[in-house]
Amino acid sequence: MRIVFGGTPEFAAQALAAILTAGHRVPLVLTQPDRPSGRGMALQASPVKQLALEHGLPVHQPPSLKSAESRQPIIDACPDVMVVAAYGLILPQAALDIPRLGCINIHASLLPRWRGAAPIQRAILAGDAETGVTLMRMEAGLDTGPMLLKGSLPIRDADCATTLHAKLAVLGARLIVEALPRLERGELPGEPQPVEGATYAAKLEKSEAVLDWRQSAVVLSRAVRAFDPFPGTVARIEGQTLKVWRAELAAGAGEPGTVLAADVGGILVACGEGALRLVELQKSGGKRLRAADFLHGFTLKPGQRFALAAA
Repeated sequence: MRIVFGGTPEFAAQALAAILTAGHRVPLVLTQPDRPSGRGMALQASPVKQLALEHGLPVHQPPSLKSAESRQPIIDACPDVMVVAAYGLILPQAALDIPRLGCINIHASLLPRWRGAAPIQRAILAGDAETGVTLMRMEAGLDTGPMLLKGSLPIRDADCATTLHAKLAVLGARLIVEALPRLERGELPGEPQPVEGATYAAKLEKSEAVLDWRQSAVVLSRAVRAFDPFPGTVARIEGQTLKVWRAELAAGAGEPGTVLAADVGGILVACGEGALRLVELQKSGGKRLRAADFLHGFTLKPGQRFALAAA
């Protein structure tokens, strides 16, 4: 099949790699424009662009697809189907109408739950027991099109957004390779999404990553996992802002935000309900460190208190 592929992050790059390995032709790759990144803020190509260039594939990076000019390369590619995964641009109807077999989105949730931009993180924050990938025929609405194929997997207690992203990327790549020949044979007509159970996974805001110690340890633990690697949960103590990268539920009680213990096992902090043991932290300008190493350069003692909600 002739496939135009649209995607940007590593999640999408794995799907593109699987499509190429399966022998499909990709006459055009769409991805976001290069963005400044790193300490030097040099322009950085997306993982999808890097993979496309490695395979000698034409790359198109329009800031939007609203104009006829921006869509012309898609028309010229004569695609049978367009596959989209975490592209980051809204496809207007004029773009959706170009491929002979339509446009298929690889979405990292079990639709209709968690439509939108941050389904992986929202699933963790909500305490969902499972998540997965849905292949969906794209239409004008936000992740509302008919479902073609689904795969699910459990969310483990140790899963953070990074590990869950990696698992879902593998699942999405497998599903799209399975679906493409079935789509060509007309075996995937699509199932309308039910209205019941639909939820929206709003884009992450940095303000959400501030740890409010008045919340329960369970809720705060989910936040730590959901916001790794971005933006990282934030806590403030003694005028210093810290990033908390890993934490564990633990026994303990006290005034919310109070340090109950600080030793090689971690920093035990009282929450609104229960306690949280901080086991990997980072101070401003520093590196991510295990608690034992962190405490060598940042002294904390029982009785000290974290700000209830850091600014």
